[in-house]
This record gives sequence, structure tokens and C-alpha cells, in this order.
Amino acid sequence: MKDTTAALYIVATPIGNLADISARAIEVLSSVDVIAAEDTRHSKYLLQHHGIETSTISLHEHNEQQRSELLLTRIAAGESIALISDAGTPLISDPGYRLVNMAREQGIKVIPIPGACAVIAALSASGLSAERFAFEGFLPPKSTARRQALQSLENEPRTLIFYESPKRMVASLQDMLTVFGGERKACLARELTKMFETIVTLPLAELVDVVINDANHQKGEIVLLVEGQSTVVDRDEAEEVRVLQILLDEVPLKQAAAITASILGIKKNKAYEMALKLQQK
Repeated sequence: MKDTTAALYIVATPIGNLADISARAIEVLSSVDVIAAEDTRHSKYLLQHHGIETSTISLHEHNEQQRSELLLTRIAAGESIALISDAGTPLISDPGYRLVNMAREQGIKVIPIPGACAVIAALSASGLSAERFAFEGFLPPKSTARRQALQSLENEPRTLIFYESPKRMVASLQDMLTVFGGERKACLARELTKMFETIVTLPLAELVDVVINDANHQKGEIVLLVEGQSTVVDRDEAEEVRVLQILLDEVPLKQAAAITASILGIKKNKAYEMALKLQQK
């Protein structure tokens, strides 16, 4: 039995540049009993590049349920197994959820080996707010469903992050322009860490033009980011006072505050405190 503890290791691999892998990831991949890979043919180039001779077994969306049962049985018998995807951190729009979920349900130790992730790499260099963000994965392929998905996010204040395929990228950007408006900033991050890495952040109207007029921007691995909806500015306090004064002449204080909060979209506590002050004058 190898030195690696019997467990499931979730190992992040490079998203392009083969040098973007940690020493710990190489050590784990070299010492586990088997590596579960999304595509063993794809992963062999990374493993060969780093001199990793560990055997591999496929785990993808079509065999994950059956293969997970087999892998967990092996871990229960004392083996150690690493999970990798074709690129980046496993489970982020990649297979692996069933395996990890089943492992935790069975009390099997799951150990993350962090590293590259296209979502975080794109966000860090986009110039958009990274304080709060929402990763939405891939948008629906059909325009109607895609627009509906975007409309549900129209007022989301967090930075929005999507993966998109080259063949749908222009259509998705155009739908974003329709839903979010031309002034909303957006970022195209493509081929991250690779030779033709491109990161362009512009208002959506300008970004759509740039992408349409340069076919090179429509190729490769793509991350799209859109800034969140700006926080709604506070309403004029004079308007809040005016509504409260009208209502206080007709209904009890608590009810006046609740109605004002509902009409103006402010917090009930704030409306109640203002109503108290007005009543005490």
C-alpha cells in the first residue's frame, strides 16, 4: 500500500499552461493507486509531461454512477484515488458530483488539492467586482431559454460568471446586451494561460462589436463575466416623510410604517423609526 492515505483526492490541474500545477498535486497524483480522469486520452499528456506513471480510469457523465460505486469500493478496501477533470478544478461544470456526494455519505474522506480554476482566474483579471459573484455555468443553448435565464438574473447585484462555447458566444453576448443593456460592463476571458490568452472588459454594447468584428475572439475556451446590477440608490427621505405623514393621519403608526415600506421598497424598521420621530414632533 502506498504512503497516500486511503481517501478520495480532488485534484485541480492546469487550464492550459502545463506549468500551472502545484508540487502537492504532482505528489498526490504520483502516489495514489489510481487516477479517475474525465478523459484518460486527454489527461495522459499532462501526466506524461510531469512524469506521472499512475494508472488511470475514466469517469465521465455517462458512466459516473456505475464507476463511482467501483471507485468507492476500492477506497473502502484501503486504496487511494485521485479525481481530475480535463482542465481546472473538478466538479466545476465537470463530472464528479455523484462521486464526491456518495463518498461523503459513506464516510469516506474527501481531500481537496486546490489549484487552477478558469472561473477564479477570469474574475481576478476582469476588473469587475470580486467581492461577491455568482457562477452560472453554461447558459441554455436555445435563445428563448437563454434569454429567460438571463432575465432571471437581470437584477442580480453580484458579478455574473458564465462558461460558453465558441459557436454560441456571439448569440449569448447579443442576448446579454438585450437583457442587461449596453452600458453594463462585461468581460470576455478566453484561452486563459494559453498562447492566445485574451481578456477584454468593455460595456456590453462595445464588447459585442469587438467580438463580432474579430473572429479570433470567437475561438477557444471562453469565460464571460457581467457586472452585477448597481445597488438601487436610496429614495429621497423627503418622499418617505411625505408618504408617512399622509398615512399617519389615517392609520395607526405600525400600519403606516408597513405600508410605506411596501410602497417605497424600504425596510420596515427604517419606516417605523421615521414614523416614531414624526409622531413625536
